[in-house]
Amino acid sequence: MATVTLTKANYESTVSKDGIVIVDCWAEWCGACKNFSPVYEKTAAKYPQHTFGKLDTQAEKDLVDELGVEHIPTIALYRDGIMLFRQPGYYEEDKFDDIIRQAESLDMDEVREQIAAEKNDQ
Repeated sequence: MATVTLTKANYESTVSKDGIVIVDCWAEWCGACKNFSPVYEKTAAKYPQHTFGKLDTQAEKDLVDELGVEHIPTIALYRDGIMLFRQPGYYEEDKFDDIIRQAESLDMDEVREQIAAEKNDQ
């Protein structure tokens, strides 16, 4: 599956759908982003059951501000509309695979219960 270009118009509808959605926050001028791009594309090809999106931080500054992305590249991973992971950095292929496998193995009912418990504690 090819990567999806994410914009303010389609971001929420993309990340809120069922399944795993991985977002690569990048910019054309960013050397680390350019180095990470082949890893991202190769990983997207290995996991066609998941959605892989690219968010151009220069074109979507308002959205980037809303998401709190301060450094690039940043990877955000959602499952069933819940952000499970957001972290800047360049990931080697094996580490990136590990992040995805961990997200796949989560019991989302437990995650939802934990989120609800944390909200109740506030």
